[in-house]
Amino acid sequence: MIDASVRTLVERALEVARSAGATYVDARSLAEESESINVQDSQVKGIERGVSAGIGVRVIADGAWGFAGTARPEPASVERAARFAVEIARSSRPLRRAPVRFAGETPAVASWASPVQEDPFEVPLDAKISLLVSAADRMREVGGISIAEASIDLWRRRSFLATSEGARIEQTIVQSGAGIRAVAVGEREVQQRSYPASFRGNFACRGYEHIRAMDLAGNAARTAEEAVALLAAPECPSGETTLLLDPPQLALQIHESIGHPIELDRVLGMEAAYAGTSFLAPADRGRLRYGSEAVNVTADATIPGALGSFGYDDEGVPARRVEVISEGIFRRFISSRETAPEIGEEGSNGTMRADTWGHIPLIRMTNINLEPGDSSLERMIAETDDGILMSTNQSWSIDDHRVNFQFGCEIAWEIKRGKRGRMLRNPNYSGRTTEFWSSCDAVAGPDEWGVWGTPNCGKGQPGQTARVAHGTSPARFRGVRVGVRG
Repeated sequence: MIDASVRTLVERALEVARSAGATYVDARSLAEESESINVQDSQVKGIERGVSAGIGVRVIADGAWGFAGTARPEPASVERAARFAVEIARSSRPLRRAPVRFAGETPAVASWASPVQEDPFEVPLDAKISLLVSAADRMREVGGISIAEASIDLWRRRSFLATSEGARIEQTIVQSGAGIRAVAVGEREVQQRSYPASFRGNFACRGYEHIRAMDLAGNAARTAEEAVALLAAPECPSGETTLLLDPPQLALQIHESIGHPIELDRVLGMEAAYAGTSFLAPADRGRLRYGSEAVNVTADATIPGALGSFGYDDEGVPARRVEVISEGIFRRFISSRETAPEIGEEGSNGTMRADTWGHIPLIRMTNINLEPGDSSLERMIAETDDGILMSTNQSWSIDDHRVNFQFGCEIAWEIKRGKRGRMLRNPNYSGRTTEFWSSCDAVAGPDEWGVWGTPNCGKGQPGQTARVAHGTSPARFRGVRVGVRG
C-alpha cells in the first residue's frame, strides 16, 4: 500500500498546479527498489542494491506540456515542482506547433499488482548466491570453459497516479530475471552460449518462482558444452537460404523491426533522438503489407506475468490488447492520449510509461507478440530441404528508419533433407523489414509459444530504459541472406 503521507503530497501537487493555471495535471509517485547479483567462476563479483523514490508532476498549461519532479518528500518541494512544471509549460508555448489535444479517458480508481507466488526480496541472499554459484560450478566442470557467469536481477515498483480528471491508481509491479553464460576461448576466437537467453537471461513480472523454474544449474552443463563445441564447429556458410529462428532470437527481431517502428511518436517525428524514427506513416494503416498471411502481431499488456504487463499506464489508461498486424496487413500503432488524436483515433491504447519518477512518460512497447500459427519446429525442419536454424542473439544493427537490419546469433545448426545436422558457428542474417516478414511461411503453434522479457529497451533523451516483452514461437523464413558474423 502507498503511504498516506505520499498520497497527501501527490494530491497537493494537483492542487498547486491547478491553482497556478494548469488545465490538466497528473502527479505520480514512484518508489523502486532493485537488486542485482553477479557471479563469475564461482565467485561473487558484485551485489548491487538500489532505492529510488520521488514525485513527478506533468501539466498542460497554455496548450503546452510542462514537467518537473522532486525526490524530497515534503510539501514545499512538491509545491515548488508543481509550480515549476506550469512555468515550463508556459515557457514552451512559443515553440508549440498547436495546442495539445488530449484524448479522453474514463478516470479509474483502482489498484493492481503483478502475480507473485514468492517474494524475491524475501528470499535469503545466501540462497540466491548459492543458486548462481551452483550453476557456475556446473559450467566450470566442462573442459575448455574459460569464464562461467550467472546473474539475478530483481525490481519492485510501487506507484500512485492521481490526475485532475479524477483518476487514482495504485500499482505494485515485481519483476525478476536470471541467466547464465559460458565462454570458451580458442586459439583464434571466443565463443559463448547463454541460457535461457542472452543479455542476462529471461525476465518476467513474477516472483522468485520464475527464477526457480529456469533450472539454471540443470541447464549449465549443456550450455557450456555447446560453447566449447562451437570452437571446432564449421563457419556458417554464406548465401540465400531458408532460415528458422528460435523464440529468444525471434523476440529481438520482433522488438527491433516491429516494436519500435509502430511507436506513434516516432512516426509523427516527436521522437527521433534515440534510435531514429520509423518507415511507417499513418496512411499505412489497413493498407501496408507488413508480412505474409502467417504474420499476426498484437500489443498486449494484459498477459499475466509478462514483463511488459501492467494494470494501467502512466496516463491512467487500462492495459489493453491491440491488433497490430493481421494476416500480414498493418493495422494499428501503439499510441498515447496525445498522439492518438493526431491520426484520428478516439483514444490511446495504453502504452505511456516512464522509467523513473524524474522522467516524463513516453510511448513504450508493452508485450509485442507474434501470435502462434499451426506448425511446429519439428514439422518446419522436416519440411525444409536446405536451411539453417539460428538461436540466441549476440549482436544486432538496424538503420534509423527500422528498415535494413543485420543480426548475429550465438549458434546455428544446418538443416539438410528435413533433418537437423551439424552445428555452425558465427551465424548472421540480414534483410529488409517488410521483405523479411513477407518471407515468413510458417509459425509454430501455442504449445511452443512463450513470452521473453527484454529488460533494457532504450528510448528518449535523456535516455530511459523500459522493461518490455515479446511472445513468440519458432518461425520459418524463405530466401534469407545468411553468412558469417563479422
